Parts: sequence; structure tokens; C-alpha cells
Amino acid sequence: MSTIRSRNNVKVTGNGSQPIVFAHGFGCDQSMWRFVAPAFEKNYRVILFDHIGSGKSDLLAYDNDRHGRLTGYAEDLLQICDDLQLEDPIFVGHSVSGMIGLLASLRRPDYFKHLILIAPSPRYINDLPDYIGGFEQQDIEELLSLMQQNHLGWARFLAPIIMGNPGQPELTAELHESFCVSDPMIIQQFAQITFMSDYRAELQHVTAPALILQCDQDYIAPLEVGAYMHQQMPHSIFQLMEATGHCPHMSHPDETISLIEEYLAQSVTEMEIPR
Repeated sequence: MSTIRSRNNVKVTGNGSQPIVFAHGFGCDQSMWRFVAPAFEKNYRVILFDHIGSGKSDLLAYDNDRHGRLTGYAEDLLQICDDLQLEDPIFVGHSVSGMIGLLASLRRPDYFKHLILIAPSPRYINDLPDYIGGFEQQDIEELLSLMQQNHLGWARFLAPIIMGNPGQPELTAELHESFCVSDPMIIQQFAQITFMSDYRAELQHVTAPALILQCDQDYIAPLEVGAYMHQQMPHSIFQLMEATGHCPHMSHPDETISLIEEYLAQSVTEMEIPR
């Protein structure tokens, strides 16, 4: 196994030739895709990986400078794609990974065949009256302070808010455990660059076709965020899901699979229509 594949705990499955890359969200790992990714193995080459500092990635590969910005994670993503020699990959990113994939696409504008962004956000903090991100500056500062003071306390506080499905407590428990086993220093810095980021200005420059999947009752990336991204991204499609919460690939996998498949099938159909 190559150094890069070992570094990011890369797993490749599937029987198809078209690569599809799944990237997990904040405080998670590739196992969170276990309800969705297998559905694509028949027709796609499925790539899963862990961000540096997450899951079974190599913690020694974590670099404070490189990974002190989302563009560093975007560089990691592109290195994985290069190492696997992927051609025209489809990228599926949850939450902050949606922005990581978006940043990678800006680095290589013609590389990704499609971006599928699940509950993404370019800015979590409100900038009223023109932008609703869902949080006030003080909310984020208090969360980051809590993370520094009480590693277990913030996880217990944030997990049910992110999952947003009290009827599936086992998923909230899984997310809570994932937060707790994360390296405290790394996840604190990841939270800082996630929740304090502002990539609104970059949206208009995205040229890759994109599907934005937005959940109802998502307290991390509310409806206004998805609508804003769609408005700013010239080649995007916006889809409001019946799913609730911030993690539909876990809480509502069947709908997530269906909408991704429908979007990709539609894109193939459009390519086949004579111009």
C-alpha cells in the first residue's frame, strides 16, 4: 500500500470503472458511509478514506500548518485521487467535507465530474441581514471554549444537535463516541477551521456540476444555507430532502442513495441528448 493510502486509511471497493469518492464530516470517519456506499459498489469504483486525525488515519501525518486550514485537507484529497490515478471522479462530501471537495475542485476546475454536497455550509455564523448561517459568533466561541475545557462535555452537548433524530438514539450514541475517541487537539483545531470558516466568496467560481442535498430541521446547516449556496453556485441543483437532521446518510440512507442515483442518472441522460 502506498504511503498516501496508508496515511488516509484508503479503502477501494466496487466493480465499476467510474470512481466515486465519499468523504466524511467533522468528528467522524469513513464508517459513517456504511449504509450508503455499498449501494454504489455494483456500478462504481468506491473510494473511502479518513481525514488525517480521524478514524484509522496516521496521526503522525497531521501537520499543524497544513491542517490548520481546509485547503490542507483539500490537498490531501487531491493527493489521494492522484495516488489512485482517478479519472473524472464523482465526489460525495458530507458537511465540512462538502467544502473540502469544493475547494479541491477550485484547485482543479475540470477534474471532478460531479460534486454531491450533503448538508454543506460555506459559513456557519450569521452575517445579518444578508446571510443566515445558523449561529451567532458567540455561539461558536462558546463551543470552542467548551471543547478546550471539557472534551467529553462538548461531545455530549453537540452529538444530539448534529444528528437531530431523537428517534434513533443509537446513531446519536455512535456520533458521540466518535467525537470522544478523537484526538482532543486535532478535533479542536478542526472545529476551529470548520465553524469559523467563510468560503462564501468562492462559491461563484465553482464550475463543476453540483447537487446540494439539504435536510429539513438541520440546526447545523439550516435551509437558508443550502438555498444561498444554490443561488451562488452557477451549475448547482438544490434538493430539499424529507430527511431531518444533519446526517441523512446515517439517519435516512435510502433517501440519500435514491437522490444521488437519480441525480447521476439524470446527468447521464442529459449527456446523451443530442444538442
